[in-house]
Amino acid sequence: MATASRRRLPALLSRRSGPSSTAAVEGTARLGRRTKHLVKRLRPGDIAVIDHLNIDRIAAEELISTGVRAVVNASASTNGRYPNAGPLLLARAGVSLLDVEGADPFEALADGERVTVRGNAVLAGGREVLQGRLLGVEQLEILLDLQRERVDEALAEFAENTVAHVRQETDLLTGNVEFPATRASFRDRHVLIVVRGDHHRRDLKALRAYIRDVRPLVVAVDGGADGVIEAGMKPDVILGDMDSAGDAALRCGAELIVHAYPDGRAPGRERLLEMGLEHTVLPAAGTSEDVAMLMAYEKGAALIVSVGAHFNLIEFLDRKRGGMSSTFLTRLRIGEKLVDAKGVSRLYNPGSTVGPLALFLAAFAILLTIVVVTSPALNDLVQLVWLKFKIQFGL
Repeated sequence: MATASRRRLPALLSRRSGPSSTAAVEGTARLGRRTKHLVKRLRPGDIAVIDHLNIDRIAAEELISTGVRAVVNASASTNGRYPNAGPLLLARAGVSLLDVEGADPFEALADGERVTVRGNAVLAGGREVLQGRLLGVEQLEILLDLQRERVDEALAEFAENTVAHVRQETDLLTGNVEFPATRASFRDRHVLIVVRGDHHRRDLKALRAYIRDVRPLVVAVDGGADGVIEAGMKPDVILGDMDSAGDAALRCGAELIVHAYPDGRAPGRERLLEMGLEHTVLPAAGTSEDVAMLMAYEKGAALIVSVGAHFNLIEFLDRKRGGMSSTFLTRLRIGEKLVDAKGVSRLYNPGSTVGPLALFLAAFAILLTIVVVTSPALNDLVQLVWLKFKIQFGL
């Protein structure tokens, strides 16, 4: 079955769109090879020009939320390696998705230029400058079904890569990572680690009661800082390579920790130096979200609650991860202290405060009535007040 599916994928990818896909879409071209950076400056009606191999669900949702009318991709929006739903989400949302062939859209188009996507072509200044494949809903649905049939191939490759890299990242398991001193105290506190991931905004909303009552320490992993601020909170710590968090988030007063490569290289540090922001550098293997969880554990957190973290094969592959060695080692070390946000939102139920308040008011009214009835002076005072009330309102 997998072999047959592999033969059918190229044919489907090369299929041209039909007449129903020929409606012209006009807008302002906005160019950015990194989708997560480009979405910050997209406006409704724009045409996004990206270079994104296998558009993941998060990128698709962010593009849709900006209100773009079309996406022109310099890479394959889906190459069949695994079931990525991002392209289908875009198509179902009415966003025209065109994979460019034989030319570089970043050379053919200029940022801010008015362009038109018509069928399989991109026009600028009234002339055709690019050709490609317009991916429609029906075609992408078939592709996704075929990819799901051969997901076992991606799983086998993923498992092999995980095993191959476990030995290289054993410092995460043995505790040899030296974490810097922090202003924020983790000891015996709940720590909320927010990662830019699937539904992280929705999970933060679901945790409002928990956050209000428990007041956990908030650690944002790179772009997760923007999600924390959008939710009306302020991160205590921002940890990551600092390429996704917005300038406003970095300037919010949170403690900044740059996640560097094990050899000390920290490309993200340059941005903070240019902004004049104080920070510390943390060299460690693995992903920033793994390092954030491990730091919370090593500094004595009572419970670690993850928001937006990645737990399944598709999420890992969407994040361009060929394996999960660091994640496996981190989860192995942290153990039962790690809880997913969905679990907390289901288990944590502070209950309604209306019932206890009503009971208190009823008890108070009964007590007040007893005191008034048993005290002649208070009884006379109440009758006098009631008489004045009736005279005042003509009762």
